[in-house]
Amino acid sequence: MSVERLTDTAIAQFTKRIQGTVIRPGDADFDQARRVWNGMIDRRPALIARCASVDDVEAAVEFARVGELLVAVRGGGHSVAGHGTCDDGLVIDLSPMRGVQADPEARLARVEGGAIWGSVDRATQIHGLAVTGGIVSETGVAGLTLGGGIGWLMRKHGLTADNLRGASLVTADGQLLQASAEEDAELLWGLQRGGGNFGIVTELRFRLHPVGPIVLAGWVLYPQEKSTEVLRFYRDYARAAPDELTTIVILRRLPHLAKLPPFLRGMPVIAIAACYCGVIEDGERAVQPLRAYGAPLVDGIGLKPYVDHQTMFDAAQPPGRHNYWKTSYLRELGDAAIDAIVESTRRMTSPLSLLALYQLGGAARLGDAAFCLNIAATWTDPAESDGHISWARESWAAIEPHSSAGAYVNFLGEEGEGQTRSVYRQGYERLVALKNKYDPDNFFRLNQNITPTIA
Repeated sequence: MSVERLTDTAIAQFTKRIQGTVIRPGDADFDQARRVWNGMIDRRPALIARCASVDDVEAAVEFARVGELLVAVRGGGHSVAGHGTCDDGLVIDLSPMRGVQADPEARLARVEGGAIWGSVDRATQIHGLAVTGGIVSETGVAGLTLGGGIGWLMRKHGLTADNLRGASLVTADGQLLQASAEEDAELLWGLQRGGGNFGIVTELRFRLHPVGPIVLAGWVLYPQEKSTEVLRFYRDYARAAPDELTTIVILRRLPHLAKLPPFLRGMPVIAIAACYCGVIEDGERAVQPLRAYGAPLVDGIGLKPYVDHQTMFDAAQPPGRHNYWKTSYLRELGDAAIDAIVESTRRMTSPLSLLALYQLGGAARLGDAAFCLNIAATWTDPAESDGHISWARESWAAIEPHSSAGAYVNFLGEEGEGQTRSVYRQGYERLVALKNKYDPDNFFRLNQNITPTIA
């Protein structure tokens, strides 16, 4: 039963099997259901199965396998590459499965596969606990975790994947497996390092850490024409920063948001955003050099709830805009790299685009990288796509000579097998062995794909 032979009878039988809903072209909610965060992605699946339970996921996998349907797995739908949807296949949508349970005594959170980070933060911060999450609260938990997971707590508490203590997943043959140090340590290792290649994760179990609920966080802003000197100051500052402090440098035009003072709206800036997740008095000393350097336009660092800080970038990253990203790691922020970054910013073609540097180190160890670079071309008019994509590619090419090996999975678009090998460079053959074991037919291939070597 390929998509050409996907009959009304087969769809009706499948619909009866699941507790959730099945959406097909022509239904009133189809166009809304097929949309993902990246407006550049415009695909029309044959069916969308909104799964309400693990049983629904198992039924959807069986239906797709028997019918030889292409499968896309959607959690939060934030994949910049658009892996949460497909043309002419089945989207297994976990968005109804958003439950979060926090156990403060065990310092453990159980999170369903369709949950978003805002839900996790609210459920855990009630107890003064947290795990490294993304920097946009609407991001899906499963996708971010399986791609590594960088966020505000990572230099102290590790990447999100480092804190994954266990997971439940439905494999390509419809089995529900448990991955943990006690039950299947090798599969858990694969989930932490190999993305969504091995199955559909229906539950994630995270170690929690004492955080907040009040943290010292915010940003300082400088005019963009001072980018070179600010970046040279910042590289020395970041090198000496304690692990409790994570910073992100962003070069962009500020959005026209009502919460910003009128003189800042639309201004080109370089921003250093920070979050200190330790003792507040120690944090005040750690951020003092940021506040003292170069008379910033705005010093917005202060005490705030961690859950609020987690939403700081939400308004600037709404769904529906077109996004094309490039990424790499930087071993250091040398003068030549700084010059290439500043020049790329000067040539930026869209007022919505940005270039960001995420500070690594501490417990966030990704090879010998000190920073993760994200070049994010963002725009609204499809007719302008070629120019903005060219800017991103040219900027990446100019900075790439200063890069370290590998790249961050969650910032990748469709890069091809060569880039995938580079991303999964540590233990790639071990990951292939897991793929051969759990998905030898490459049933789950809409991801940063690890190609099996047996069929």
